[in-house]
Amino acid sequence: MGAHDTSDKSYIIPSHLEFFDVSMHSLNYKHLRYFWMVAKTGSIAKAAAQLHLTPHAVSGQLSEFAETLGVELFRRVGRNLELTDTGRRIARYAEDIFAAGDELLELVNGNTLASPMSFRIGCADSVSKLIACRLVEPALRLPERVRLVCREGRLDNLLAELAVHRLDCVIADRPVPAHFSVRAYNHLLGESTMTAFATRAIAAQLGADFPACLDDAPVLFPGEDYAIRARLFQWLERSNLHVRVVGEFDDSAMMQTFGQSGAGVFFAPTVIAEQVCGQYGVVALGTVEMVTEQVYAITTERRMSHPAMLAISMLARDKLFV
Repeated sequence: MGAHDTSDKSYIIPSHLEFFDVSMHSLNYKHLRYFWMVAKTGSIAKAAAQLHLTPHAVSGQLSEFAETLGVELFRRVGRNLELTDTGRRIARYAEDIFAAGDELLELVNGNTLASPMSFRIGCADSVSKLIACRLVEPALRLPERVRLVCREGRLDNLLAELAVHRLDCVIADRPVPAHFSVRAYNHLLGESTMTAFATRAIAAQLGADFPACLDDAPVLFPGEDYAIRARLFQWLERSNLHVRVVGEFDDSAMMQTFGQSGAGVFFAPTVIAEQVCGQYGVVALGTVEMVTEQVYAITTERRMSHPAMLAISMLARDKLFV
């Protein structure tokens, strides 16, 4: 199925921004830089040396910053300082803020040709790594130099990162869930039927009568975060097939690796059947035409404009989901 650019929108409230209850006018960026230097070096003394200040001065500024935010930034472990969970989150934002400042200076100084275009993409665990790799690969072949930053994780965490513009796009197997509350748009890249795979030894034991051969077969199932999970169970029930679920996996690559070891039958999108067989040394038992998996690109833009996203959409439409 070809790529679609839809205008479905949802709203995400990133819970990890709760510590920013402090009004923005009270955020002192000098204090933020001092904090960032201490976080990077792990020591007030080392940070002070790089900032050309006394440790006492840095310590005082750090205390003022923590008091302004109303949070604990560090905890002392022996003679060392260790970031708290909140401190780590603030440090990540500080890293982005000062990196953006460096990019701004390069832009003003006319050095943009030397700097690659950044493309930050998140891939949900429930999306096949083979599909994600094929989708993203065209971004690295653009005429412009591209620096790819790829994150992987649970969909809700990636959407929170998208909401605060730490990601340009999220690749997922479903649209934005209804309970999220930040403006985001779902772009359907395509869909694929599912195929069952197994080692040659298991395939020989099961026989060639698909899908009846799955009755009482050992099966590896996707975890609860997969949109395809419920559809597969419904198909098995409608087909009166009673499988033995021997494992559930939140990561598609892990599931396929266990399938490669002979642990059981597993399912993957038909559009990557050839790559699955080649990479994992398994064979296709048969295709489940009644069950399809969708792949979405989720962005904060109604219409995709980033060159890398346009390249991904074109490949999905013209080559992958055809």
